[in-house]
Amino acid sequence: MINSSTIKSWIDRTAVIAPGLIVALLIAVVAGSLRRLPLVSVISPMMLAMLIGMTLHNVAGQPSWMRDGILFSQQRLLRIAIVLLGLQLTFAEIASLGAIALVILAAALSSTFVFTVHVARFLRVEEKLAKLIAAGTCVCGASSVVAANAVVGGKEEDVTYAVACVTIFGTIAMLLFPLLPDLLQLNAREFGLWTGSSVHEIAQVVAASFQYGQIAGEMGTVAKLSRVMMLAPLVLAIGLLPRSGAEEGAAEAPRRAPAAPWFVLGFVAATSINSIAEISVGLKSNLIWLTTFLLTVALAAMGMNTDLAKLRRRGFRPALVGSLASIYIGVFSLACIKLFY
Repeated sequence: MINSSTIKSWIDRTAVIAPGLIVALLIAVVAGSLRRLPLVSVISPMMLAMLIGMTLHNVAGQPSWMRDGILFSQQRLLRIAIVLLGLQLTFAEIASLGAIALVILAAALSSTFVFTVHVARFLRVEEKLAKLIAAGTCVCGASSVVAANAVVGGKEEDVTYAVACVTIFGTIAMLLFPLLPDLLQLNAREFGLWTGSSVHEIAQVVAASFQYGQIAGEMGTVAKLSRVMMLAPLVLAIGLLPRSGAEEGAAEAPRRAPAAPWFVLGFVAATSINSIAEISVGLKSNLIWLTTFLLTVALAAMGMNTDLAKLRRRGFRPALVGSLASIYIGVFSLACIKLFY
């Protein structure tokens, strides 16, 4: 039985979390409303929410009474949203792409991550930030940045910078890709696969691929969601990667192989449930909306924890890494599709 002290503790904890959580929720609602404006519609609500949160933090500061709710939104709600992402995909949809397409997706993901980390090392960009930019570029934008940070352990400014990079370059790709299929002599399925394997956010892939027709749109969406499925092994692999000398020197305790983050296992479990159980179209639509909204709330909270002065000190080089990574994944995926698909 639940005793009175447990109930009191729960009420006290809720009272502490509520103010900051309500602020993050309101920012998410405002971001969703602003996205309906014509000139703002190309920007994801997650990016808008993060920008609003950053503006509030750097203009008005963050009162102490908000702190616990902001951290709850940034950490717990974010992980719940990543689990819910798994309900957008089934193993049957992954298999429908075919072995060659899946190999192309995996090759693009892994080679982009390796390329990005090595370029960052050459440009002397901090390794934690480089890994976050790499994760966001090679999997699914903002969601994979924050998922990867569970094992990378970057600062909030690292996460914000990486999210900004993948959002900006993903938006550029979303606008550019629909202009290229005829020039590059891609049919609908090839264009869908290219978009799904190269563009960062799920919403950006949908927006770009469906401009070339229903077949391209469906192919792009399934390819992108299959790429999202690779988030789980990527996060585990990042946790097992050797650290640079600087990172090892900063760590006092010996490094152990990390346990799988619970939300990564939850993501795989959610995909398994969606593959076995039949979820109605209406319920699935609501779950997709809820996933996007929770991600937006989490990014709003992240913005409210971000100091712009610290971001400015990062300089231009990480953005250059992000741009080169985005170009690489686009060119590599296109070459593989032309040669093998």
